[in-house]
Amino acid sequence: MAGGGFTDAGNLKRAHLYEYRITPYFIFACIVAALGGSLFGYDLGVSGGVTSMDDFLKEFFPKIYRRKQEHLKETDYCKYDSQILTLFTSSLYFAGLVSTFGASYVTRTKGRRASILVGAVSFFLGAILNAAAVNILMLIIGRILLGAGIGFGNQAVPLYLSETAPAKIRGAVNQLFQLTTCLGILVATLINYGTDKIHPWGWRLSLGLATIPAVLMFVGGWFLPETPNSLVEQGKLEEGKRVLIKIRGTPNVDAEFADLVEASEAARAVKHPFRNLLQRKNRPQLVIGALGIPAFQQLTGNNSILFYAPVMFQSLGFGSGAALYSSVITSVALVVATLISMAFVDKFGRRAFFLEAGAEMFCYMVVVAITLALKFGEGQELPKGLGMFLVIIICLFVLAYGRSWGPLGWLVPSELFPLETRSAGQSMVVSVNLFFTAMIAQCFLVSLCHLKYGIFLLFAGLIFIMSSFIFFLLPETKQVPIEEVYLLWQNHWFWKKIVGDGSERELEAKQP
Repeated sequence: MAGGGFTDAGNLKRAHLYEYRITPYFIFACIVAALGGSLFGYDLGVSGGVTSMDDFLKEFFPKIYRRKQEHLKETDYCKYDSQILTLFTSSLYFAGLVSTFGASYVTRTKGRRASILVGAVSFFLGAILNAAAVNILMLIIGRILLGAGIGFGNQAVPLYLSETAPAKIRGAVNQLFQLTTCLGILVATLINYGTDKIHPWGWRLSLGLATIPAVLMFVGGWFLPETPNSLVEQGKLEEGKRVLIKIRGTPNVDAEFADLVEASEAARAVKHPFRNLLQRKNRPQLVIGALGIPAFQQLTGNNSILFYAPVMFQSLGFGSGAALYSSVITSVALVVATLISMAFVDKFGRRAFFLEAGAEMFCYMVVVAITLALKFGEGQELPKGLGMFLVIIICLFVLAYGRSWGPLGWLVPSELFPLETRSAGQSMVVSVNLFFTAMIAQCFLVSLCHLKYGIFLLFAGLIFIMSSFIFFLLPETKQVPIEEVYLLWQNHWFWKKIVGDGSERELEAKQP
């Protein structure tokens, strides 16, 4: 079957022998680690709201403020077209892109927990600097520190959750990262809605409150256990087994621990993990996990809506309050969608969510483009009925994204890499994701200005391409133990022609 693969654990090595119970210790570890998503989400939500606030624009971007006042209720695709304004948003993601390579070294040698702590400190410092900013340079430096924090957090947290979770519920557990990301977006949007009425320093409060999730993550991080996979990778076998017993809630962990030890033997033999990613046996992980999925996640167009929801709605003729209110609605839709995905992704699988939601998203982008092409006139006030229709369509789009490309864009790559390249692979995931995030952030407003409604047709075309990519190339990974996912490639209609039957890996594992 094209794009098929298998999910039958009986075809794997020791999956049927794994045992686990859900313990309070396991729940605590997952909740604290998942707070890393709230850093990413809070920034996603707060940036667009702050850049649409009058007090912020008056202080840092007076030309845009004057342009906005002149055309407050008019529709104008180019109202917010400013490369310096978008640099305020995108600089964070360029910084995260660079920092994730440092995070890879820390995550591999010092553990996942160490990267989580470093990320919390950097994010805290960035939030303080942004809240106190008196010029654009302070804003940009603060954003760079925030970006470094996100680079470390996004590198470590999905790995931590995937390695800590039992195979049968790994999808739901890993999506705690996406859930806290969405809750961060929602909280930030609600805060923006309130601080927009506090003059003239409300925007400072919005940016400064980013310190709260950073503090929670740092304090909780001190009490986190390291993942058994990381401990075994570092040669701490006894401690690794002890932690595995504790988080699984049962002493019967021999089968899972044997898989960890086998994977760690291959991991320790790899001196250059980034170079190892380029080997033929790791080609599927490189193409799907490190390049395809993280790039396509951003090219759906959803983060353009999340970054600039208030700005976009104002460009389409909504007032300032109505714009922020509309973005609150889209943020709620994202949280609801993530809960749906968490509830069903381990039942229906990753491919089903990708493909079904992809079809919906394609249709919604086409509808938005046609609506704007027919009814949207520059310099005219947007009819209320049409405005509500656009908000509803965008919410439906966000609902589709929120149960597919949003959470699965982090879940699936974190499942694919073998232990020996996992930290390097996750760095590639984060760097590619943040590169395209930054490019979308930097280019969306100017693209909206020049392409007008055509930008939504562009996103529709990209969604069709990425859905085809998933259909043909991604095998189903639900309930497959993380250290046995590599076996899927040997049974896939396409990838088995590239990776062979796995004999190369078995020979490497037996070498001293």
